[in-house]
Amino acid sequence: MAIYLKGMTDLETATLTKAMLHSGKIFQWPDDIRHLIVDKHSTGGVGDKISLILGPALAACGLKVPMISGRGLGFTGGTIDKLESIPGFRVLLSQQEAMSAIENVGCFIMAQTADIVPADKILYASRDVTATVDCPPLITASILSKKASESLSALLLDLKCGSAAFIQDLATAQSFARLMVKVGTELGIKTAVAITRMDCPLGRKIGNALEVEESLDTLKGRGPSDIEELVVIEGGILLHIAGIVSCRSDGEERIRGSLYDGTALRTFRDMMTAQGVAPEIAASLCCTDDSIYGALPKARRTTDLRYSGPGGQSTHSLPITHYPLPHISVIIF
Repeated sequence: MAIYLKGMTDLETATLTKAMLHSGKIFQWPDDIRHLIVDKHSTGGVGDKISLILGPALAACGLKVPMISGRGLGFTGGTIDKLESIPGFRVLLSQQEAMSAIENVGCFIMAQTADIVPADKILYASRDVTATVDCPPLITASILSKKASESLSALLLDLKCGSAAFIQDLATAQSFARLMVKVGTELGIKTAVAITRMDCPLGRKIGNALEVEESLDTLKGRGPSDIEELVVIEGGILLHIAGIVSCRSDGEERIRGSLYDGTALRTFRDMMTAQGVAPEIAASLCCTDDSIYGALPKARRTTDLRYSGPGGQSTHSLPITHYPLPHISVIIF
């Protein structure tokens, strides 16, 4: 509560983050791939399925992506919840299994295990019951301690800002972004923050299995334009700060290419099988001729909501108008 009321200096936040990091196990990578280890984290929003697409796309472009993700907060599903809608997908991996996935596939997406930053779980439980969840220094320490446990070379943080995000104005988002970059840099990680708009849902499908469907559509080169564009921009940033390409635009072209030449889709298929999905199910989901996705669960009951008036309507209390492209402000140090 004292931290919530009084705040912390940047140095204090970095010190807390380091202490939390060293409360558990830390991944150790071979010397020849350490410079390739990258990850991305989003503060989340409705329809935010970017991690499911970006991880395999980055791996298809030569990076190594050990992604430790979370479950949903509030009314939004988390990356782990979405992946668990795929029959057989295992989100809990041993360190040996995770290392094997990085070596053989190039990426994994797993949940936080009991031996990864255990201090975070204790602190979060305390924050939850004391109504101190929305505290920037504690949020920063929670996110970055888990990401630092992956022994990253580079990290991109997707900070959502808008009426459907916990940060609703750009000035606050920029202040938060600078704190994240300072602490990430103090941990020895090349850190970038993309501030992206969250005034409306991302993509056209919302719900765990439905968002897996839309992720697969995007990996097949036929996803919604806003999803593809955000994947391409964020992938370009990571390829650039990791030193794989000389400029962000070159990185964007490589990411876009992986979505259209099938390499990102094949990497996602290989990740599924490495994490317990039966090969025949993984193959059926990744079949480029199939948009039915029969292997994914379907709702037992459905209701059609029809609107006969003109399109493009939105309300002031809950904006749902679809923006063609996300608005992105990038802060890189």
